[in-house]
Amino acid sequence: MDAMTTEPTAPLTITNALIFDGTSADLVEGSIVFNGGLVAEVGDVEPQGQVVDAAGKVVVPGLIDAHFHAYAVGLGGMEVERSPLSYSALVGAQRLGLALGRGFTTVRDVAGGDIGLSKAIEKGLFASPRYYYTGPAFSQTGGHGDPRAADVDVCFSHGHMCAVVDGVDQLRQAVRERFRTGSHAIKIMTSGGVVSLTDPIRVPQYSGEEIRAVVDEATRRGSYVAAHAYSPEAIRHSVENGVRSIEHGNLLDEATAELMAEHGAFLVPTLAAYDAMNRRGEAAGLNPVSQAKNAEVLSAGKDAIGMALRAGVRVGFGSDLMGELEDDQLQGVRLQIEAVGVLETLRSMTSVNAELLQNPSLGSLRAGAVGDAVLLDGNPFEDPAVLWDESRPRTVLQAGRVTA
Repeated sequence: MDAMTTEPTAPLTITNALIFDGTSADLVEGSIVFNGGLVAEVGDVEPQGQVVDAAGKVVVPGLIDAHFHAYAVGLGGMEVERSPLSYSALVGAQRLGLALGRGFTTVRDVAGGDIGLSKAIEKGLFASPRYYYTGPAFSQTGGHGDPRAADVDVCFSHGHMCAVVDGVDQLRQAVRERFRTGSHAIKIMTSGGVVSLTDPIRVPQYSGEEIRAVVDEATRRGSYVAAHAYSPEAIRHSVENGVRSIEHGNLLDEATAELMAEHGAFLVPTLAAYDAMNRRGEAAGLNPVSQAKNAEVLSAGKDAIGMALRAGVRVGFGSDLMGELEDDQLQGVRLQIEAVGVLETLRSMTSVNAELLQNPSLGSLRAGAVGDAVLLDGNPFEDPAVLWDESRPRTVLQAGRVTA
């Protein structure tokens, strides 16, 4: 679901721009005309409507964060899952608005979101990126989405970000319910995680039969499955059973990267999350168990991205920030640039993530594309900091309109 207000917009033209189209390494000089919420013309064109002079600036497509969590109000599992939904929704609205201000005109909420938040965005009740959501992710009992500590004797079936569902038939029913209520795709947990307290990072989760059932339901709906997975064994287990999008993948090895490429799977790295938890997690109340797990995956994330690209895997971009760490979203851009450079990172945040979202109208600046763009304060190929330094001014356009 592509949720945002779609009121027609008046013409607007960006002139004197250097344009990154979403894929090409070569910047094009020219103008961009936006009309009716779309890109109408690009190149040597006559200005229409309001004119924005981009002299000395580079224009890039609206950025896409493919691993966002609107309802991640804290760093603790129970804190997140059991907060009042009204509070989570208000915090989520704030998080979405801040992301838009940074230039992320589209986000994919993997593990959270719901049709209520989506409807509010469609109605224009608050400023937000285009919003794709999976609803709560599915976890096996004791898996990454099960927030209970081993010594806590309480029942848990579902919360705002995760639901515990075991068994083929139960998963089929749950997937159908997700699509009934507007989910874009399905998220499952297929390895241990950092924030969860009882599951080893490397051990694969869910049986092959369970994963195949989820994939079968999603595929027949024209959708796909994204899986939280860190280790080679968990990634192989996911991809071989039909998962299309591997989230995180920090412990990837070369053989598994080649397997991902053979199956056409995407990798969505989330470097910002580990860096932020390493620097700020203790002060933000991150459980010591989670701090130790984070140390295990922290340094490997950058290597995994390069490995994946060399194997021919399409690599996207995600942030995965929870609680007060959300303001490190652009630091993920810096970290990914440090790993693979400006061009690949820009592609990841635009055209590659658009392909992942199955929406070719996103992530590019060409006639007919959605009118989302960011005017950067300089040329990122010469001065990469313009992409992540929040002290540098940027102008964000969504649907051909300058956002507030």
